[in-house]
Amino acid sequence: MSTNILVVDDEREIADLVELYLKNENFTVYKYYRAQEALKCIENVPLDLAILDIMLPEVSGLTICQKIRKKYNFPVIMLTAKVEETDKITGLTLGADDYITKPFSPLEMLARVKAQLRRFTKYNEKAQLNQEVIDFSGLILNKNTHECYFNEKKLHLTPTEFSILRILCENRGQVISSEQIFHEVWGEKYFVNSNNTVMVHIRHLREKMNEPAGNPKMIKTVWGVGYKVEK
Repeated sequence: MSTNILVVDDEREIADLVELYLKNENFTVYKYYRAQEALKCIENVPLDLAILDIMLPEVSGLTICQKIRKKYNFPVIMLTAKVEETDKITGLTLGADDYITKPFSPLEMLARVKAQLRRFTKYNEKAQLNQEVIDFSGLILNKNTHECYFNEKKLHLTPTEFSILRILCENRGQVISSEQIFHEVWGEKYFVNSNNTVMVHIRHLREKMNEPAGNPKMIKTVWGVGYKVEK
């Protein structure tokens, strides 16, 4: 079964280069230079991953990412020419799973793509094998269907958000460090900036659960240590 990857970048040289390297790995590539054409593809093609440039002329990559997250949970990697931390945080907040700063090495891009696909595949395999349901304090987390409800409202979580919430719920009452979360979810070496990545996803989870920023009831912050969900 082919792996379908969406590539959207108005810089034709970059889009063509990304397409070339992905096709060399036998991925099926849907490449677009314009956002509107990409949006039609998203609705009509069963995608496994998307690579989106942030700075598109008509509709930004961030807007496309938002639209994806309303209906789909496949991984999204953002391409950005900016290096400010706020731009990266914005992308993660809107549902992106990773970002790559231009100029980038095509081999690094491939490595990021394969890492995201591995996580997504593992995520889906676990969903098929694990029938358990976590149900407490108004939260229902179905590991089989990867559906999540909080106070009878369905939460539309990305694979990354679901994984973080699952880890915290499976270890209720224990403090889980950002390093532990990052290692288990991303499977990569933990750096200082990795804490920001975890923090953004935690904040996004709280927002979807309508948790008050100053005093969240479900996901607690243990300052200087990590996060925990009470029993």
